[in-house]
Amino acid sequence: MAPTGPLASRRALLGGAAAASLAPLAPRRARGQTPAIRIGVLTDLSGPYSDNTGMGSVIAARLAVEDFVKGHPGFRAEIIHLDFQNRAEVGLNAARSWYDREDVDVVLDVPNSAIAFAVANLAREKNKVAIFTGAASSDLTGKNCGPNHLHWVYDTWSQAYATATALVQEGGDTWYFITADYAFGHAVERDTGNFVKAAGGRVLGSGRYPFPQTTDFSAQIVQAQASRAKVLGLANGGNDIANCVKQAAEFGLVKSGVRIAAPLILINDVHSIGLASAQGLIAADTFYWDQDDGTRAFTKRFQPQFRNLAPNHIHAGGYSATLHYLKAAHSLGVVQAKADGAATIRRMKEMPTEDPLFGRGAVRADGRVIHPSYLYQVKAPSEMRYPWDYYRRLRTVPAEQAFRPINEGGCGMVTG
Repeated sequence: MAPTGPLASRRALLGGAAAASLAPLAPRRARGQTPAIRIGVLTDLSGPYSDNTGMGSVIAARLAVEDFVKGHPGFRAEIIHLDFQNRAEVGLNAARSWYDREDVDVVLDVPNSAIAFAVANLAREKNKVAIFTGAASSDLTGKNCGPNHLHWVYDTWSQAYATATALVQEGGDTWYFITADYAFGHAVERDTGNFVKAAGGRVLGSGRYPFPQTTDFSAQIVQAQASRAKVLGLANGGNDIANCVKQAAEFGLVKSGVRIAAPLILINDVHSIGLASAQGLIAADTFYWDQDDGTRAFTKRFQPQFRNLAPNHIHAGGYSATLHYLKAAHSLGVVQAKADGAATIRRMKEMPTEDPLFGRGAVRADGRVIHPSYLYQVKAPSEMRYPWDYYRRLRTVPAEQAFRPINEGGCGMVTG
């Protein structure tokens, strides 16, 4: 695994082969040689989202480069990465340095919505590209949409829609939220709460906590118990979900009949929690490693490079987004793609997405990538047949329903 220091943790993949790159400026190229596309994975290598994103996002992007370069001799692409430590100033300064001094064309991942908003503005200012596979706020293609960034895989609207609608229909009509007190948590609570109300349910309250400093959620769990809500909604992610579910079990919430809904839970979180505590959880997701032959083949390549962890939708999104960007850059021409990020985004919107992990999809005018979503239930320990066999599919949400209607997000780029 590459070093994980806050600013020096970078490893490049050039033309499908690993090559370390610590120079502060972009490397020179031979005269007449086509320049390399440079993709910077801005991620969490050491914090609460490190298993859900981290080196897994880097590995997925590398695999996409490897696959694309095989079929396009002479095309060169390079992956670098950095740990942003869930600190806005670290993430924004890194992105600025990448764009200004290191010839980076695309910033990928960014599993923190507050930082993603800032990077999106920076990409527009510099006429570069940002593709968010880790950030979740649906505002990235709503009021904060822009011509230089895209939102891949999932968002708070899509996850909330499937989870809340299903649980209210099953009788879970009163909710209490435990919410990470920053843009991501607020968006999850807002979007999920809106769907609870739209389905005829009620939100009884919420307990917010400082992120990422909190590991003890007993105060919020006691408040949830006192509310007598039928559903405890977790408006958080990563290790915080795992800690909340484990602590809720210790307080006896599940035994008392309270359902736990985690709209943003990932399979890595389920693995950390264990099926004994996680069984019965409702999980909306756009990717499952055991979905079909294509997802299983990707997993077989991915796992040995990421501590034998199964890939989640963020990792799969990193592969899908990187592959589609490379197709667009090749179609447009590498020199033009590097010179004009907005033009590259327009080309990505013109081309249908297609890869072995998500099948065919599309990039909408607001920057939202659409494809089917799925509702799963976490299995009981007795149902598991082999490692990582955690999900039972309950329903499929078609692509045209899985994401917020384009005219409802408030994106200024959408007309009509």
